[in-house]
Amino acid sequence: MKSTQYFLHVQQRPDRARIKTEWIEQAIKDPVYTEIQADGRIRKWKWIPEEDKFLRVILLADGETVHNAFLDRNFRGTL
Repeated sequence: MKSTQYFLHVQQRPDRARIKTEWIEQAIKDPVYTEIQADGRIRKWKWIPEEDKFLRVILLADGETVHNAFLDRNFRGTL
């Protein structure tokens, strides 16, 4: 999985350390919702039953480099 230096740094935070790589990969491959930002970055959401929350993954415009990933308590998508 390709990632930015920012992602590697932020994933060391205690609230992000529990996010599993396989969850990120699942969100990229099979999101429940996708949105493209004005700057070309791509947001993808995936329901994570173990956390009872949605995971939001932000990809660079290339569609494969992970820039950020976090459990999104504000997303109100559908299951």
